[in-house]
Amino acid sequence: MSDIFTETEVGARYAKAVFELAVTAGSIDAVHADLVTLKALLIESKDLRRLVTSHAFTSADKLKGLTAVLEKAAPNALTIKALGLIAQNGRLSQVFGFITAFNRLHDARKGIVSAVVASATTLSEAQVADLQAALRTALGRDAVISQSVDPSLLGGLKVRVGSRLFDASLKTKLDSLKFALKRA
Repeated sequence: MSDIFTETEVGARYAKAVFELAVTAGSIDAVHADLVTLKALLIESKDLRRLVTSHAFTSADKLKGLTAVLEKAAPNALTIKALGLIAQNGRLSQVFGFITAFNRLHDARKGIVSAVVASATTLSEAQVADLQAALRTALGRDAVISQSVDPSLLGGLKVRVGSRLFDASLKTKLDSLKFALKRA
């Protein structure tokens, strides 16, 4: 599901503009919280995703639907204005990339890195906490961890932070051993 939240050039432009306004208004955290909520709602609701991406609805209808859903979370006025502008320009289908880009800008400002962790089984809360502590020590920054399960790893885990990959999976270790034995 997170594949639809790929940062796009258009989404990044809107995010940069809204982020700069949020910095000026002192509402970065409020807008970020609204967008985290919106992302969760978009992930949960197939109907909401359809509303945002469908050409069958007008931009005004799309905006009404989004604001109605967000109203329960009492969104920041800047969030509503930003979504209104995106909808008015017929770019509401770019909201996924906009959310991702805004979150990236927010995290960069706060000194937070995003870590994508793949493991053979779901990590426990204690394991996630230990991993966050290890990443904080290694990177000197806090990490927000996104988990995925990949049974082909057999054990251990792979951690991707930006363009860096830390591979401590059993599969990779076995493959390395296999390669070394073939060379010998």
